Amino acid sequence: MLTSEERNRYRRHLQLPEIGEAGQLQLKKARVLVVGAGGLGCPVLQYLAAAGVGTLGIVDADKVETSNLQRQILYGPRDLGQFKAEVAGRVVRQLNPLVHTEVHVCRATLGNVRDLVTKYDVVVDGSDNFPTRYLLNDACVSFNKPLISGAIYKFEGQVSVFNYQGGPTYRCLFPQQPSGREAPNCDATGVLGVLPGIVGTAQASETLKVLLGIGEVLSGRLWVLDALSFQTRVIKFARRPESAAVNLQSASPADYADLCSVGINAISATELQQQLESEHAPFLLDVREPDEFHKKHLVGATLLPLGSLAKGVGSIPRHHPVVVYCRSGRRSTQAIERLQIEFGFANLLNLDGGMEAWEELGVGEQVK
Repeated sequence: MLTSEERNRYRRHLQLPEIGEAGQLQLKKARVLVVGAGGLGCPVLQYLAAAGVGTLGIVDADKVETSNLQRQILYGPRDLGQFKAEVAGRVVRQLNPLVHTEVHVCRATLGNVRDLVTKYDVVVDGSDNFPTRYLLNDACVSFNKPLISGAIYKFEGQVSVFNYQGGPTYRCLFPQQPSGREAPNCDATGVLGVLPGIVGTAQASETLKVLLGIGEVLSGRLWVLDALSFQTRVIKFARRPESAAVNLQSASPADYADLCSVGINAISATELQQQLESEHAPFLLDVREPDEFHKKHLVGATLLPLGSLAKGVGSIPRHHPVVVYCRSGRRSTQAIERLQIEFGFANLLNLDGGMEAWEELGVGEQVK
């Protein structure tokens, strides 16, 4: 039974015949895993908590950064440097003390995804990379869990529900993962601040419909929003038996590998510091944008933005170690993948963690 406090808090739900007390009890018993506490995860967590979903699991390994505050509305300046999952858990508990939160300060990986997914009824994907999306899809197929998926890019967002009551999976829509250079990157291109709020709210709506068994769920349909024109369209897609059958056991583990470790050699910030102080310092290649470079860069680095690689490839040495870096390591991974595949480079190292990892060393004299 609902308590008097719950009846008062969820009164507007109880007044809806499609929900009522029975539906609210379903939400109270529900367990939802939200993977990613960033732009999409923030509104998802807020609305599911406000709606009375009994248990919310929060998975995220990142810390709050200043650039997050433009769109990740659970966080403020006082949260900078703290783990997003922990801050999100505190905010959710303040928003609705009746909701239980389970905080997982980690990334979803092949090693932990089984333990994460099997404990929940529904999985909401708020991640920002393709390996995680394929991993969550295959885990949901393996353990028969619905997957509420959302994605954003610049001014466009999309939402769909996968593996719902025998419906299509993520692989039915996107059978193969794009290469590193094809994958969109918000670090390099940006995103409209309000867009993840709209898309994340749509994900929360689909999650409630799935939990309550009401309405027409976005299964076999991809909802697409263009925020500039505010036009929406729905793209229908069918279940592909061969794609829908792929699960954790049958998929290639390479689908889940961090792109920074697939065919790419890495160097830590500490190792780079040691090499820069030696007689055989490596060539430094910064693939960020000019405004980022001029704000702060490693002394002696050469700027060659990711989008201009082909034009400046002649300036990169081929017979001397080259350390490629960006803000976090993602764009540099894409740059190395392209340089290796298209131009045959074999002397490239990726700065693991990028400038963020370097700044944690506190070596100010090597930063300009």
